[in-house]
Amino acid sequence: MKPLKILIVEDETITAMDLRETLEEAGHTVTAITRDYHAAVKSVKNHPPELALIDIQLDGSPVNGIETAKELLRNHRMPIIYLTANSEPETIAQAKETVPAAYILKPFRHDELNVQIDIAYHYFQAIITGGNGAGYLYWPIDQGYERVDPRQVLYLQADGAYARAFVVGIEQPYHIATNLKHLAQYFPQPNFYRLSRSLIINLNYLKRLEQNHLFLADHTSPIQIPNASRKELLRRLTVIRTK
Repeated sequence: MKPLKILIVEDETITAMDLRETLEEAGHTVTAITRDYHAAVKSVKNHPPELALIDIQLDGSPVNGIETAKELLRNHRMPIIYLTANSEPETIAQAKETVPAAYILKPFRHDELNVQIDIAYHYFQAIITGGNGAGYLYWPIDQGYERVDPRQVLYLQADGAYARAFVVGIEQPYHIATNLKHLAQYFPQPNFYRLSRSLIINLNYLKRLEQNHLFLADHTSPIQIPNASRKELLRRLTVIRTK
């Protein structure tokens, strides 16, 4: 099981502590335990998790767990698992609007929770990396959505509140109406490597590496390598060393 960064949204303290213990024993890291909508949204913005466990009934919160999940997903794409004592068809139907990875009824077994987390994360990764067979992303361009094969993306570059995407065979970059931090979650490792806070490159197209620059196939302009990033980049590559 891959260790994950997991957010807990749960208003019952005993249940939240039990969840934390279960997750940490399985090797996961709990990014935060939040009790309501506002705390959950703030936590995701400051410490983006890889998965969220959300209780549907949140006493003291302005909205329930389902509405909270909707807002979290607007800020950060990730699998959602609901933990709830509510099995009413109407609630389940509302939960389906967020396409949760799982819907687990309380009381739950710890081993069941760990299995569901593992399955949910790997299914999510298969979808965003093209394992669902389609392999395409649709990104916001000119008040619409344009299809792109993520495997053809050379690199992504921050451009203020926007991002620029350079694609094989296309001379001019796409200007994407979202920031690089948000866009990065759709281009996971190992193929895509964050060279700096403002640059993510596709290692599959890395053609040449020099002291201060690198060159990508199908792209004529060199890309500067930050001094602090060169050593770590070399660790990611299979380099033949000379004496």
